[in-house]
Amino acid sequence: MVKPIPDGFHSVTPHLAIDGAAAAIDFYKKAFGAVELGRMPAQDGKRLMHAMIRIGDSVIMLADAFPEYGGRDPKALGGTPVTVHLYVPDSDKVFAQAVAAGATVAMPIADMFWGDRYGQVTDPFGHRWAIATKKKDMTPEAMAAAAKAAMAAMAKPGKK
Repeated sequence: MVKPIPDGFHSVTPHLAIDGAAAAIDFYKKAFGAVELGRMPAQDGKRLMHAMIRIGDSVIMLADAFPEYGGRDPKALGGTPVTVHLYVPDSDKVFAQAVAAGATVAMPIADMFWGDRYGQVTDPFGHRWAIATKKKDMTPEAMAAAAKAAMAAMAKPGKK
């Protein structure tokens, strides 16, 4: 009997369209310690029709952009509204590793009011990644109070 959800997969699996999927696999290996699980070249011999990597315990599917079939990447779209959230044991280390591999800082890493050490990078292919480590468990009430204090501090003159 075939399992409806294959071993090693979760219910939700990101599938990224990338201009330069083979290069992106190399980047994800350097930036996030990705392990390549496989790739299927397209018939044109230049692009990848499908590939899979594993980061931590999660699989990510990716392929080159195929605009002729409606598949466009973030650069073709002028950016992305999606952020891939990555929980890791040491967010500072992975954040620095991603930047060293070629990602650009979208949001510097810092301690956040919701209890995470958190920052965001944009990879060289236009995808945004949040990198986080849970530092403190918080009740909904404590998080609401911390959010209120953080927003009040940001609203003060001279603060950004």
